[in-house]
Amino acid sequence: MTVIVVMGVAGSCKTTVGRALAAALGVEYAEADEFHPQANIDKMSAGTPLTDADRAPWLAAIADWIREREHGVVTSSALKRRYRDVLRSGGDVWFAHLGGDRETLAARMRARTDHFMPVSLLDSQLADLEPLQPDEPGRVFDIARPPEDLVEAIRAATVDM
Repeated sequence: MTVIVVMGVAGSCKTTVGRALAAALGVEYAEADEFHPQANIDKMSAGTPLTDADRAPWLAAIADWIREREHGVVTSSALKRRYRDVLRSGGDVWFAHLGGDRETLAARMRARTDHFMPVSLLDSQLADLEPLQPDEPGRVFDIARPPEDLVEAIRAATVDM
């Protein structure tokens, strides 16, 4: 099996799905937010979008985590192709892109009370999001489905890995 990167913009349930998927597969889980330097968290908390330069050390740290494992589950927004290229530099990965409409994403972000990312940054993430390309390993999953259904769909899609 490879490392599965559960990706998507804020509010797509990456953490919920990622944790449940790792538990279902019996593999290690890593939360991408824990790889951010404090300066990035402070910047996002203040409502300022991260730049590519801000994201570079964060992506490198996630790639290092991937490099140290044969399998596992990690979350990452992985918004741009070049970000996913960095993650792929760490090893064999497969992207489970959790996608959905803006209204659902915003509602989920407004409902959470324990996260630093404000709803005001959703539009910048959606603007930066580049869809998976045909040569990128992975698939898009609709966040309208319950998390447990998403976990099963991802497991089914990756059964031969």
